Amino acid sequence: MATRDAVQYRAATSADVPAMARCRIADPDAGPPDPRVAAYLDGRHHPQQALAPRVGYVALVDGVVVGYIAGHRTRRLGTDGEVQYLYVAPPHRRRGVGTGLLRSLAEWFRAQGVAKVCVNVNPDSPPAAPFYLSRGATPLDAHWYVWPSLDALLAAPAPSAHRPTGAP
Repeated sequence: MATRDAVQYRAATSADVPAMARCRIADPDAGPPDPRVAAYLDGRHHPQQALAPRVGYVALVDGVVVGYIAGHRTRRLGTDGEVQYLYVAPPHRRRGVGTGLLRSLAEWFRAQGVAKVCVNVNPDSPPAAPFYLSRGATPLDAHWYVWPSLDALLAAPAPSAHRPTGAP
């Protein structure tokens, strides 16, 4: 398990899904968690053009899940990897948790030989697009953003309190 200050990051399994849902359900703006997360993590739910393998990570503060991310190999939009889920509970936003999760996934992508990554940006989440842009993503259209290389993602400035460490 990697630690970035008081936040711990580790690989997620389907056993973490109830805690991931609790993290999200308290946020009235987020809507309900995707009921397919467990099936996704177990390799039983396959988004369009998704390839194996896939991975998820959770961010924990004092043992409580405060955010999560998941991604997989893909052929979507001419990319090699896709961010499928990313969520951070409101009290932990703008504190580097999302960046820490994104870096964890980017490190996994690099280990998988992924060069180019896409993400579907939720237009109902006003902070989503600025977050991805500030982490080096380029918009393809209103919904899809791409990191043309992992270097662009990993080179994005990290909050000073959250220095990247090795992949969890």
